[in-house]
Amino acid sequence: QVHIVESGGGLVQAGGSLRLSCTASGGTFDDTTVGWFRQAPGKEREEVACVLGNGERTYWAPSIKGGFTISRNNANATVSLLMNNLKPEDTAMYYCAARYRGCVRSPSEWNYWGQGTQVTVSS
Repeated sequence: QVHIVESGGGLVQAGGSLRLSCTASGGTFDDTTVGWFRQAPGKEREEVACVLGNGERTYWAPSIKGGFTISRNNANATVSLLMNNLKPEDTAMYYCAARYRGCVRSPSEWNYWGQGTQVTVSS
C-alpha cells in the first residue's frame, strides 16, 4: 500500500510559477512510477506528466503547452512538478498518483492516489 500526500498548491497570478510536491510512503519508491494529473470543475481528470523510477519522464499535452517540468528525488521519496508561466486554464485540482508499471494516460490504470492540491491561477 502506497500513501501519497501532495502539497504546494495555491493562488497565483497568470504568468507566475508554482512547485507541487508529492511524497510517497509505504512502498518501494525506487520501483514506483509517479504521475501528476489534474481535474478542473466539470471536466474529466487529465494526465499531465509522469516519471519512472529510473527518472525517465513523459510529458502530456498540458505540461508541454505550459512548460511544466517533472522531477523526482528517490532519496526523499518525492516527486515535484514545477509549473512556469501559469495560465487561468491551468486552474484545477492537481493529483499525484502511483503505480508499479510504466506511464499510462488513463487515470483508471493508476493504483494509488493522493487527496489533491488546489491550484488557482488568476487573470
